[in-house]
Amino acid sequence: MDRLLEQLGNPEYDELAQWKALIGHLRPPRANDTAGAETRLLRLIDMLKSRPALRQRLSDAFRRMFRERKQVSLYASSGLLPSTGFFSETARRISGRLLPDYIDTAYMKDVLAVLFWRPDDEVWVNAVSDELWCELICTVLGNETPVSEIDGRELPGAIAEILEALRVLSYHASAIGLDPEFIRIDPDLEEHESVFLAQNAELVAYIRHYAQWWATSSTLVEDEKHVQVMLDQCDEVLQRIRRRAAKLGTSLTLTFKLERLQQHLRRMGRLVHLLAGLRKRRMLADVAPQIVALFKELVRAECRKHRLSDYLGKNVELLSRRMTESASKTGEHYITATRREYFGILGSAALGGFIIALMAAFKLVLAKQGNAPLTAALTFCLNYGIGFVIIHVIGGTVATKQPAMTANAIAASIGETRGKTRDLDNLVELIARTIRSQLAAIVGNIGIAIPVATVLGVIVHATTGAHFVSPEKARVLLDEIDPVGGAVFFAALAGVCLFLSGLISGYYDNLCAYGRIPDRLLQLRWPRLLLGARRMERIAAYVENNLGVLAGNFFFGFLLGGVTALGVLLGLPLDIRHIAFSSAYVGYASVGLDFALGWKAAALAAGGIALIGLTNLAVSFSLTLYVAMRARRITFAQGRTLVWMTLRRFLARPQDFFFPPRNQLTPEQRDTAKEIGTLGS
Repeated sequence: MDRLLEQLGNPEYDELAQWKALIGHLRPPRANDTAGAETRLLRLIDMLKSRPALRQRLSDAFRRMFRERKQVSLYASSGLLPSTGFFSETARRISGRLLPDYIDTAYMKDVLAVLFWRPDDEVWVNAVSDELWCELICTVLGNETPVSEIDGRELPGAIAEILEALRVLSYHASAIGLDPEFIRIDPDLEEHESVFLAQNAELVAYIRHYAQWWATSSTLVEDEKHVQVMLDQCDEVLQRIRRRAAKLGTSLTLTFKLERLQQHLRRMGRLVHLLAGLRKRRMLADVAPQIVALFKELVRAECRKHRLSDYLGKNVELLSRRMTESASKTGEHYITATRREYFGILGSAALGGFIIALMAAFKLVLAKQGNAPLTAALTFCLNYGIGFVIIHVIGGTVATKQPAMTANAIAASIGETRGKTRDLDNLVELIARTIRSQLAAIVGNIGIAIPVATVLGVIVHATTGAHFVSPEKARVLLDEIDPVGGAVFFAALAGVCLFLSGLISGYYDNLCAYGRIPDRLLQLRWPRLLLGARRMERIAAYVENNLGVLAGNFFFGFLLGGVTALGVLLGLPLDIRHIAFSSAYVGYASVGLDFALGWKAAALAAGGIALIGLTNLAVSFSLTLYVAMRARRITFAQGRTLVWMTLRRFLARPQDFFFPPRNQLTPEQRDTAKEIGTLGS
């Protein structure tokens, strides 16, 4: 390492290559080896302290590197989303992984990419303590060196570059803040002077005064507190737009612009904070922590500039939250509190089981037609999709649709929990209500699907003399739900389809709100003339409240039918197993075998239905809960406590998980009772 330091500044050697080799000496063998990285850094610090000549050589090379290179792009673009848009940036990142960008070492941004070229360099750079990096900076540049002595009374070039970058960032933030998308979401922005233009005027004045102050050492300088107030106001407007977008709907474009604006405001705040430290103390030792924080952020940005997963995660987060928020509101209707609600969902599930028995019969009829594979797949998809839509329109319930909705409601409740015992008690109560509501829906579906299928099979046999399902087909149907076969895997595929249908429902709810579809329907002239204004208002209201659920149900049918079609295309044994359809098939198969199943076949059928249902529910619920919690950035540290509290509740009152108590209050009634009790006290 000492030889590398001695070669710095020697014209016979490539100085940038020497810097790269020095970083290579500091880089640990494993990125997560924090102790190794800190040991190497301490060794360098000790060497510089013991050998002043090497320290001076490194100090001169460090100043020269910043003096000879342009730095504005490093502060104004590194780690910030560009203005090209979501899909253009996605394509750029993909192409950047395949064919890296051209490196121009005249720019400090590219120099940083050359020095920290490994994607995992950000790990050890950020893991090393700030104090150690600060010690290195103070050792190289002098522990108590005034900033003014680095380049004399002139404004140092590095600080001039920061000021120019701050100017660029301010103009960018102003342009983003005046975007029509923001005004559409928050019309109040048109009523008052734009806070984004005001911050630009304040920042331009601050930059001008800062340069004057440096040259004259005058204390009459525009205080950076004014700038910070304007940046805080910009951030408040941004958060208000985010909240309104969560209610009115969002899009990838809007999410992209919101994220980009927040990044610009955050970077501006960091640079202003750094400049304020230099203005007040002008000592490198005092501002070293701010320099280190900026350094770590820039290294992380350069190491992640082509990482597509991080980029997609940040941009889809708000959209995912909007989708899951819509589903959580729908999920609240699937969680019963009172006995009246419990029997209501039991009745709606029975209605859904009746339609599912008819859908299963129609599917068996379609399978006998001998259609071409594509035609057969399309007819199956339409049978499922239209059937699920009809179930929703007439007020029925499909049991397996509940987890994708109720998981979002539980995630929303977890997000409101602060770890208090009282909050966890409420969460346990919500879980108990969810479980008994789900069981009621399953009982309603299965309890009607099997008898209806059996009755239909008997009627067909009595009227035609032939079984609706032949004995051979009946055995095939029973084999398909055999728990020791592939039923569990196919049930898991159905659970994934249920999860995706929940996201689709949320997407179309978001689209309905964002695109203002009900308002646009009311603007159509010919339907209003044909149906009347009052009827069109009812239709628009129905679309507003049900478009997501209708779309989710329809596409759920296509997902179920599409899995089998995909298996045919790929030559893979892909299929789905759904608890309600499987139970209906058991009814048809029992008639086809003249009710001569035998106890073993009956037990396997019952076990298969139970296992299929459990897998359907577990997969869809866990996937939806995971996405909902990620969208809300929830980390639930009380998971183990919640499990034990739920178990104690089950052991103490197991009946609450199967049937609601007699005097169970709804959440609204419970809140009203609390308010009355508070007023009375």
